Amino acid sequence: MNGDDDDEVVAASAVDTSLPLEWRFSQVFGERSAGEEVQEVDVISAIEFDHSGDHLATGDRGGRVVLFERSPVTNSSGGDRRDVEETDYPPLRHPEFRYKTEFQSHDPEFDYLKSLEIEEKINKIRWCQTANGALFLLSTNDKTIKYWKVQDKKIKKICQVNSDPPGNASSSSITTACLGNGGGVPEAISSLRLPVVTSHESSPVARCRRVYSHAHDYHINSISNNSDGETFISADDLRINLWNLEISNQSFNIVDVKPEKMEDLSEVITAAEFHPTHCNMLAYSSSKGSIRLLDLRQSALCDSHSKLFEEPEAAGPKSFFTEIIASVSDIKFAREGRYLLSRDYMTLKLWDINMDSGPVSTFQVHEYLKPKLCDLYENDSIFDKFECCISGNGLRAATGSYSNLFRVFGVSPGSTETATLEATRNPMRRHVPVPSKPSRLGGIARVVGRGTESPAVDGSSSNALDYKTKLLHLAWHPSENSIACAAGNSLYMYYA
Repeated sequence: MNGDDDDEVVAASAVDTSLPLEWRFSQVFGERSAGEEVQEVDVISAIEFDHSGDHLATGDRGGRVVLFERSPVTNSSGGDRRDVEETDYPPLRHPEFRYKTEFQSHDPEFDYLKSLEIEEKINKIRWCQTANGALFLLSTNDKTIKYWKVQDKKIKKICQVNSDPPGNASSSSITTACLGNGGGVPEAISSLRLPVVTSHESSPVARCRRVYSHAHDYHINSISNNSDGETFISADDLRINLWNLEISNQSFNIVDVKPEKMEDLSEVITAAEFHPTHCNMLAYSSSKGSIRLLDLRQSALCDSHSKLFEEPEAAGPKSFFTEIIASVSDIKFAREGRYLLSRDYMTLKLWDINMDSGPVSTFQVHEYLKPKLCDLYENDSIFDKFECCISGNGLRAATGSYSNLFRVFGVSPGSTETATLEATRNPMRRHVPVPSKPSRLGGIARVVGRGTESPAVDGSSSNALDYKTKLLHLAWHPSENSIACAAGNSLYMYYA
């Protein structure tokens, strides 16, 4: 009987990954009521799970960082045997989070030398390795990176002092007077009890350990931790700097694309990411749509790349918008480090770092916006920077769109999974299986045109889209099918 139960648990944990996922609403934080105006400082600008998936951090335009922690799992149906089984096999339930704490990470500043206002908006958050029960994370605005330690501090109180005798309100003052004058214990009190310090409930406290500043002339767009646990990189439009977590007053410049004359500038750095397992490798993307893989063992200043990933030039005429929509806004390595996910304005691409002839797969996120590029350029929406994320098992990827929609694609070979959801309590999931069109490229099937379902079927016609409500930031839980995404000042979470 017990053996059958164990088999059921194992079978349930090994869910068929080839089946399309059914996404459901989990929870929401900061939901606004209908018609309520969202304050600009409350809009979420960064989301990041930690490596364990037990903590989630968000940053907003007001410079605040809010931390959430996973709610403990309560076992309501258990006995001793059941507890042992759940220890061996974690319960199959979607992660739920609760508010932990928040702190003011950055404040608005003014650069008097350049007459430039530095806003407090949090651009990126990255979790660092935990130590001694404390959480560590990096947060950055346009110019300054800060290293934070968040630890639970127990609140200490003094108790068990001498109690007042019943009906004698003045005994406390009598005791103080007698003891202060060197006298003995007053007659009203039979014995003197020494005070005892006790620890009550704990409260998380955030403390800034280090500040890394004055290293970037341009706005910081990326920070990324190294797998060695000791260093990290920060990137702006023209430079990438390497830092040691313990040294805040100096950094080492490893990439510099600034030309001698700024008139010769043809591309800028848009995102940078360390390899998840190889501490000597990192990748950065550019505004021309290319991704460069660097090896720090080759040279101290990485002027040359070890590999270049870019889409083969399409035949046909180019328009004014071709280069704008080709700019890569975000890159993410899959957990094992072989595959790299990139997002440009129109598409999501999956790259194999062992194959630089072109992307393995291309997914159309909102192809139906092509006729609207002029309008998008006039209202500056064409410059929106959408982020992307990939699941812990590397089988699926997600990215955002307009009208608070986000798309989930199956990226495993042969998968045709495509889902469109809206960041609300009712995600209105639309699953439209699209036949893939594989073409052989370097011996690997390259799926082209995924997600190009017609707007009528997808429910996201370009005429119905709201360009002011855009889902730019989202993160995938590192070990479970759970997505956290930001819609304005609200944090929505979904599970499958």
